[in-house]
Amino acid sequence: MTTLMMILGIVVFVVGLLISIAWHELGHLSTAKLFGIRVPQYMVGFGPTIWSRKKGDTEYGIKAIPLGGYIRMIGMFPPGPDGRIEARSTSPFRGMIEDARSAAFEELKPGDESRLFYTRKPWKRVIVMFAGPFMNLILAVAIFLGVMMTFGIQTQTTTVGKVSDCVIQGSENRTKCEAGDEAAPAKAAGLQGGDKIVAFNGVAVEDWSTLQSDIRDNPGKTVTLTVDRKGEQLDLTAHLITNQVSKTDGNGGYVEGQYVSAGFLGFTPATGIVEQSFGQSVDRMGDMMQNGVESLISLPSKVPALWDAAFGDGPREADSPMGVVGAARIGGDVFTLDIPASQQIAMMLFLVAGFNLSLFLFNMLPLLPLDGGHIAGALWESLRRNLAKVLRRPDPGPFDVAKLMPVAYVVAGIFICFTLLVFVADVVNPVRLS
Repeated sequence: MTTLMMILGIVVFVVGLLISIAWHELGHLSTAKLFGIRVPQYMVGFGPTIWSRKKGDTEYGIKAIPLGGYIRMIGMFPPGPDGRIEARSTSPFRGMIEDARSAAFEELKPGDESRLFYTRKPWKRVIVMFAGPFMNLILAVAIFLGVMMTFGIQTQTTTVGKVSDCVIQGSENRTKCEAGDEAAPAKAAGLQGGDKIVAFNGVAVEDWSTLQSDIRDNPGKTVTLTVDRKGEQLDLTAHLITNQVSKTDGNGGYVEGQYVSAGFLGFTPATGIVEQSFGQSVDRMGDMMQNGVESLISLPSKVPALWDAAFGDGPREADSPMGVVGAARIGGDVFTLDIPASQQIAMMLFLVAGFNLSLFLFNMLPLLPLDGGHIAGALWESLRRNLAKVLRRPDPGPFDVAKLMPVAYVVAGIFICFTLLVFVADVVNPVRLS
């Protein structure tokens, strides 16, 4: 049964992946057609074609390898200086440029002269290239907000999970009390596991982040805690002390290895599935975006540990880069967890949403062959054309993005090597759910 659920989880994730890719390419396709650019192909996947159907100018299809997708637009790059596709050169770099230019004019038909991508104004090309990643962002935001506001997310609550017996500084490497340790304020106040703190000094509290801030901001003060204990409300008096505690991330979580002096009560909050308000969901979405950007920036620094995890004896960190194979495996793990089906669905949706957010951020890098590279080229063309107009100089014409293809091949080579490294790590030392 566990194997069956694992397979089901992988299949569900792959379906979500294909929908995400199709959704991405639909953004490119719809805006390209809106601006009159001819699109010969819209494909989900790579490799041999499993199914296709032609409608109008475009062939729509599904390919065998579900690791990406594409649309082909006529005239992605401008012709050479003589107005034609240049002849083949013996220079390897020139050859790359001419190959890219030649591919941009494949299937050119009479009448297509007015339907070429490069002939569109820069702002239209920016929209066409941005539309794909933007579709992933829309899907990610919609799923994240929908899950948090309906299913809820596992988070720390104002219910007491466990009361500390004594005061231990956060930096001390021990969990057990020793002779001479001071009793924890929560213990002295009579707080018990299962109590739900509903008010702090007479002010209602509804979430752990607020209660945590109230406790930390009042060191050395005597406070009143209103608790709900098995349906009965009680007022408990506690004297908060100053203690060295873990630094928080602003959402009730902790920053590992960093400590601050703050008010201390001495209990561990219980966790539970809590529906988030729209405002709370937006705040958490903002944090996810920030974390995603930071993770993308720190990606190169994680390569050594990833290599050690793939080919050495190093551990696979929880925040290690993960590819499609690893994500699919996590999807399988989700369906084997001993949790309610609603939470399995919520976790799977979160996984798909995270994948879409990663697609958005990754594709916005200003590097060819990514969408962000084409956006950067169109913006640069707009800048130099407008600058020439202001300086009353001749129009420099379209920016030849094809000249950047040697760089694009280098970037693509790096991406391929990184993808292979992640693939090996995902197979031999995968990230697993606990």
